[in-house]
Amino acid sequence: MSGEATREHIVEAADQLFYRQGYEHTSFSDIADAVRISRGNFYYHFKSKDKILDAVIGVRLANTRTMLERWETEGKNPADRIRSFIHILIANRAEIKRYGCPVGTLCTELAKLEHASQADANRLFSLYRTWLRRQFTLLGREADADALAMHLLARSQGVATLANAFQDETFIRQEVKQMCGWLRSCTENAMQADGPSNPN
Repeated sequence: MSGEATREHIVEAADQLFYRQGYEHTSFSDIADAVRISRGNFYYHFKSKDKILDAVIGVRLANTRTMLERWETEGKNPADRIRSFIHILIANRAEIKRYGCPVGTLCTELAKLEHASQADANRLFSLYRTWLRRQFTLLGREADADALAMHLLARSQGVATLANAFQDETFIRQEVKQMCGWLRSCTENAMQADGPSNPN
């Protein structure tokens, strides 16, 4: 395995461990054992766990941008693209039930630790917020596009948290259905009125 491939393997393993165990409870040894490389080879690529965290956040940001670009290409209209965001909860329901949302859990943990990388992790939420705001603007809801984006982000995070707490897949499906209904009402309001409506 080349040096670059080894580094990518380390970051991939760390990403999964940080998600499943939490950053604080994942040790160098845990990551080295998952990758199955010698400690010396491991330290050649990363001198500290914080450096691995920076790399993990970088990969997550890149993957999120790629996903948003794919939705942009595949979605026929803004409502279709927003539905792609909502349906992440269905696509990732098994992982969400066990571990929660990977973005939310990492941001919450780093905030509690007052970790220096907290702001970088929060950029993941900013990516979604900016992208959703643009979609709601294109939907004709420019006046309250950011409020709608934040509402949808907050609701999806709440669903992930409660699904993880109660281990309830039915709850996820019900909430996704309701969010899609809410999106339809947003679309109808944009077509029928010039003013913003209450997103609740």
